[in-house]
Amino acid sequence: MSDENASGATVATETGERSTAERNEHREAAGGGPGRFMSGGMPPEKALDFRNSLARLLRLLKPQCTELIGVLVLGAASVALTVLGPKVLAQATDLIFAGVLGRSLPLGASKEQVVAGLRERGDDTLADIVGRVDLTPGLGIDFTAVGRVLMLVLALYVIASFFGLIQARLTTSLVQGAVYRLRRDVEEKFARLPLRYFDRQPRGEVLSRVTNDIDNLAQSLQQTLSQIVTSLFTVVGVLVMMLLISPLLALIAILTVPASVFVAAKIGKRAQPQFIRQWSTTGRLNAHIEEMYTGHSLVKIFGRRAESEETFAEQNETLYGASFRAQFISGTIQPAMMFIGNLNYALVAVIGALRVASGSLSLGDVQAFIQYSRQFSQPVTQIASMANLLQSGVASAERVFALLDAQEQEPEPARPVRPEVVRGRVEFEQVSFRYLADTPLIEDLSLTVEPGQTVAIVGPTGAGKTTLVNLLMRFYEIDGGRITLDGVDIAGMDREELRDKTGMVLQDAWLFGGTIAENIAYGADEVTREQVVEAATATYVDRFVRMLPDGYDTVLDDEGDTVSAGEKQLITVARAFLAKPVILILDEATSSVDTRTEVLIQQAMNSLRSGRTSFVIAHRLSTIRDADVILVMEDGHIVEQGDHETLLHSDGAYSRLYAAQFAEAMAETD
Repeated sequence: MSDENASGATVATETGERSTAERNEHREAAGGGPGRFMSGGMPPEKALDFRNSLARLLRLLKPQCTELIGVLVLGAASVALTVLGPKVLAQATDLIFAGVLGRSLPLGASKEQVVAGLRERGDDTLADIVGRVDLTPGLGIDFTAVGRVLMLVLALYVIASFFGLIQARLTTSLVQGAVYRLRRDVEEKFARLPLRYFDRQPRGEVLSRVTNDIDNLAQSLQQTLSQIVTSLFTVVGVLVMMLLISPLLALIAILTVPASVFVAAKIGKRAQPQFIRQWSTTGRLNAHIEEMYTGHSLVKIFGRRAESEETFAEQNETLYGASFRAQFISGTIQPAMMFIGNLNYALVAVIGALRVASGSLSLGDVQAFIQYSRQFSQPVTQIASMANLLQSGVASAERVFALLDAQEQEPEPARPVRPEVVRGRVEFEQVSFRYLADTPLIEDLSLTVEPGQTVAIVGPTGAGKTTLVNLLMRFYEIDGGRITLDGVDIAGMDREELRDKTGMVLQDAWLFGGTIAENIAYGADEVTREQVVEAATATYVDRFVRMLPDGYDTVLDDEGDTVSAGEKQLITVARAFLAKPVILILDEATSSVDTRTEVLIQQAMNSLRSGRTSFVIAHRLSTIRDADVILVMEDGHIVEQGDHETLLHSDGAYSRLYAAQFAEAMAETD
């Protein structure tokens, strides 16, 4: 939960914290579109800096350097034993070949005599082979020696597998630890992000970065990290063994590496932009789906189902195209690598056979080298085939890093100040604020509110009413002047402490998935059931809760559909009542309920306002007649202030607003 609502302040959803006109104005400036319901646009995706993003991704593993060293050591040990296997197995091949060849030679003659006899007959090729092989003429296969070699190979592979198993366990711990810290960093980042950031980002896009992108990153790391380490060690180990067996054959195998790297790089370069497009499109699609799901009633009411489906189809088609191209292009890497590997295999087999025939190599060495050539090309192919996973993971990491690098709100003061006694005196001193650098909203506003006073703020939409209380809560930082609480500049206070003394009831009543009792107790710490019931009774919640089958233990879903809109609003009033704030903010709290429920909510809020400094934002002027001070705002300025009777007889802006609402009410009655 962001710092904007992680305090004792009872805050509803962020979308309810500002008027629609102000929010739309800010979104247009941020490049997020006009805020139209059917939009779901997002800022354009920047080109991916693959190298730096990959380096930053690897730095996530630094806190677990011990486990990382363990992965590397175990990987090296497992690969070393695996690489030794073919060389040891070559001895078994030589023993079998020597036994078969020796059994066909005359018993009792020495190897030198046999070689000399073959050369005298002109059979130089066979003489070279016999001279190269360690055999005894007339004797067959030494199965005991072959068995010892096979048991040694088995032991090598078993130990290598054991090391590989431990390495896989450490890799899982390493990756999950890194992803855990990344999720924690994102959550902590939310606490430091200003409300401006969430204004310019569709909620579905933010959720996509926190869920889809991090999950994809975790999957990519899990599947590639261990395999890449193993493949790199395998390439080095196999190359060393090939050089020891035959530098000539090793040179042939090495010549295929530049071709493999070139092909993989060219294909990867074409695939990378498609992965960027794939994940950015996923974010836009999620944003659209989230909007349509949240506002499905409005979609049906205004007949926007066809337009919604068309938008979904367009974005889904774009996602399909980007995903198909990304997977198809990167998927061609492995077949290309296999083709190059097969060419290498054919060359090694032919030249190796010629070397055996000339006596330069034993049959076991050629067999081992063919295995090594396969092992040499296989990790190169594996690394290339994992390029799509790696590219996809880095593309997701880039999007998460962009969130982590977003500009944060101003840091808390090193030595925060606080009022000695909090009584609730609030003063605005020549306050100026603007969402857009070149568009003033509030200019040189001054206002003094005494403790316990109720201040009502009225005016047309977009006049700055909600902005005024948001500045008091420090959801936004002012551009000029200062705001004080009991003589202390709130800019020098800790935000959490400031909001802990503030309660807020918004037009959009926010309830989370849980019981009614838990929702009421949300704004306070360590409260008893009796205190919850007391707050509910004082705010007229108890009367309808007791009629529910499970009473206060009734479980609400995250949309609060179990209770009516008016009952939800009463629960939020009870929540603020239990928090016992010094300053109370009521933002259009009765604008969306019927008249009877409005009376109940008004009575509950009167109980809540008792003895507290209260700011009431209202369109229905009938609900603020008893306010101590009424402020009339237009274009960010206070154009009138006074009590209801004084303003009503002044024949000014308030009088015109009141007359307009009275005429509207009469028209509805007629």
